[in-house]
Amino acid sequence: MSGYVLFQMWEPFRQLLIEGHQFYVDQARRRLLSQFDDIESEADKAAADWLERNSHRFDPDRYDPGAFCEAAQEEGIAHYQLLNDMRDNTRLSVVAGMFHEWDKQLRDWMTREILHWHSGADVRAKIWSQNFGSLADLLACLGWDIRSRPYYRTLDACRLVVNVYKHGEGGSFQDLKRCYPEYIDNPLKGFDDPLDMDFRDHRDLKVTEEQIQGFSAAIVAFWNDVPPKIVDDPVGELPEWFEKAWLKDLKAAANRSR
Repeated sequence: MSGYVLFQMWEPFRQLLIEGHQFYVDQARRRLLSQFDDIESEADKAAADWLERNSHRFDPDRYDPGAFCEAAQEEGIAHYQLLNDMRDNTRLSVVAGMFHEWDKQLRDWMTREILHWHSGADVRAKIWSQNFGSLADLLACLGWDIRSRPYYRTLDACRLVVNVYKHGEGGSFQDLKRCYPEYIDNPLKGFDDPLDMDFRDHRDLKVTEEQIQGFSAAIVAFWNDVPPKIVDDPVGELPEWFEKAWLKDLKAAANRSR
């Protein structure tokens, strides 16, 4: 069956995937992330509003004006921290949304292409259940070596960031610290004795808008890199999980035909 087309990327479909992704990122920036562009001013307003709301309580014969202003400042700082935390979570939720959509589109494309030459349920189920690395192994043995591409590390980092955002501590957090520590913020940055990486936890997960754009660029680069055709001309052994699923489907089909 050498030379038989296993996966095909229709060019208009490729462009549709890229345009949909870019629309998501653009709208997330305009409708969500832009709301946090000036949280410093919002914090200052919260402090001023506190002074205005509590001005009737101020008695110069009983209260120190400095202490009253300090209380307003603390209100502003607390408001800033709440907005900052919300901004961090919103950024992470945007990343999670873009990654999950890309991940589902990849698996959906693969399973629909497989249906042209294999209708077994087990292979389909495995495509949906395997991690991204396992799918990369399958495509690599068919001649498309994703791991060698510049975008792979960024997509792998994105996967780990999303897993840590969803699950907190665990294997993904340890992998992220080891392989991509730039996504683990140092809460004591700026001090003479910054917090060692070993003492940081999942609450220190942070992404900047520049990193979000990096994730987005990697997804676009991935879709642009999908070969127009991937043929049945293996350059390596098929992954064990795929072979087992394939054989299980063949056995099921043989049993049904009896």
